[in-house]
Amino acid sequence: MQKRTLIIAGMHRSGTSLISQWLFKCGLQLGEKQLGPDNGNSDGHFEDVEFLKMHEEVLANNNLPVSGLTDEHIDNFSIYEKEKLKTIIKIKQQLYDQWGWKDPRTCLFLDVYQELLPDACYLIILRDYQSVVSSLLRREFKIMDNKYLARKYLSRLLWLKVRRKRRQQKLSHSKAAEYLKVWIAYNQEILNCIKKLDPDSFVVINYSMLNDADTGLFKHLEKDWNFSLKYFSFKDVFKKDQIGEDIDIEHYITDKSVIETAKHLQDELKGYLKVMK
Repeated sequence: MQKRTLIIAGMHRSGTSLISQWLFKCGLQLGEKQLGPDNGNSDGHFEDVEFLKMHEEVLANNNLPVSGLTDEHIDNFSIYEKEKLKTIIKIKQQLYDQWGWKDPRTCLFLDVYQELLPDACYLIILRDYQSVVSSLLRREFKIMDNKYLARKYLSRLLWLKVRRKRRQQKLSHSKAAEYLKVWIAYNQEILNCIKKLDPDSFVVINYSMLNDADTGLFKHLEKDWNFSLKYFSFKDVFKKDQIGEDIDIEHYITDKSVIETAKHLQDELKGYLKVMK
């Protein structure tokens, strides 16, 4: 069998975990050890810990948050970092005929992966900026909310009746623009990447497309990219009740030029969306 590698790339909170879970159910090797569930992903992240730790190391070495929630561009890996990454890739290729990985931070290093894995296929996950920023805000507020709800009765009552809504709005005012800039940085890296790729080596989708067209993507993976998988219905992993309502993020962002930048970038990326049948 021809060696096949799938790079799953998309901004945080874009549905990459959901789609990776589906691919894992279809039989794709996504890592011997994966990051488990937490408040943000109750079913797990389906992130290969080896790539995750490598990305966190590079971010830390560049004095950036290991969460990857940054709009800074990382110019290149050090020689040590690149050799370490080459070793991880080499072992994967020796162990598996077909494999892949998912970690949103991958988007920050796509130029490096294009160099090290020139024959890889790219599954690009696009989600609109308002939904992504809303999801990031909800996730951060949920951590705060859980902390206060675990307190004693009077503190909990004060939180619910007086402080909760005010703190939620304060968080949105302080973080919405920052998260939108991160969305722009990630998706600009994706756009820069796919402009250099052979059109046959990448597909751009969003997770909502797979509710009705998972067989189209599955056929593409098998017939066009030569992955050997077993079909599993995407509807069996999709949980609509976990998709929260969007926040009106524009209300919290004073610099409207950032919103216009996001809109233009989103429109350009939508032009690459693959219609699955």
